[in-house]
Amino acid sequence: MAEFLHTPFTVLHLMACAFLLLVILIQPGKSGGLGALGSGGAQQVFGGSGAGNFLTKTTWATAGIFFFTSISLAYLSSSTDESMRKHSQALQKQREQNSPLSGGPVKSAPPAGSSK
Repeated sequence: MAEFLHTPFTVLHLMACAFLLLVILIQPGKSGGLGALGSGGAQQVFGGSGAGNFLTKTTWATAGIFFFTSISLAYLSSSTDESMRKHSQALQKQREQNSPLSGGPVKSAPPAGSSK
């Protein structure tokens, strides 16, 4: 199940990362910054203080999604490492059972000088 969830969480994480970057850069800062490029249009759409309030809430929501996906991906990564370790141990046991040193039935080659 971890493999099934890993891809959607990764896509959501990357989308949240890109959107968070954009939302932070659009916000008008104290010194203007990149928010000066679009802050006039945002004030017309959301009102005088509505743009700041809306962008702040959007930033918090996107940051929450980003942190949730970060923690989820870290958990999925650690849980798949354990399952891979168990699978590796099972393969190692299988190889030990099939190896010639385990005492199982092994056909030996005739001696080098024999005519058989």
